[in-house]
Amino acid sequence: MSVDDLVLTPTGVRYAGRLWPCSIGRGGVRRDKREGDGATPTGTHRIAGLLYRPDRLPRPAPWAEPIGPGDLWCDAADDPAYNHHVRAPFAASHEDLRRADPLYDLVLVTDWNWPVARPGMGSAIFLHQWRRPGAPTAGCIAFARPHLHWIAARAAPGTKVIVPESMAGR
Repeated sequence: MSVDDLVLTPTGVRYAGRLWPCSIGRGGVRRDKREGDGATPTGTHRIAGLLYRPDRLPRPAPWAEPIGPGDLWCDAADDPAYNHHVRAPFAASHEDLRRADPLYDLVLVTDWNWPVARPGMGSAIFLHQWRRPGAPTAGCIAFARPHLHWIAARAAPGTKVIVPESMAGR
């Protein structure tokens, strides 16, 4: 592990020599992540994308992609597009990336179960804004808005997101 890795600890995420308070999944941290369990999966994941709402904030990094009105994320384990960015109209189960609330104004996408998704292993493990301190997510890692913006401006594609095995069961 290096200072350039985002490392989940019992007290937050360590990154760039700082400790960032965060929230994790309502299902805790699990080795055996499954779709819908609300857990944050253990392992070494990598940042695979950066999405942002251009109607709400400026481009946070040169490689960031805008979230448009029809942008969705497929969470239907039986669909060929499972755990992938899709566009409306889309009939299978999905999550709207362009939310009314600010949670997905800025999203770092991880490579959890991507690009080749195994059905039922879980989808959409993002780093995004939290609802409030300590409020659990559906499996993502969430931060205060200013902290997320600071991290997103510095993290690059391929940056490691490490959720240690020792965190399982928390």
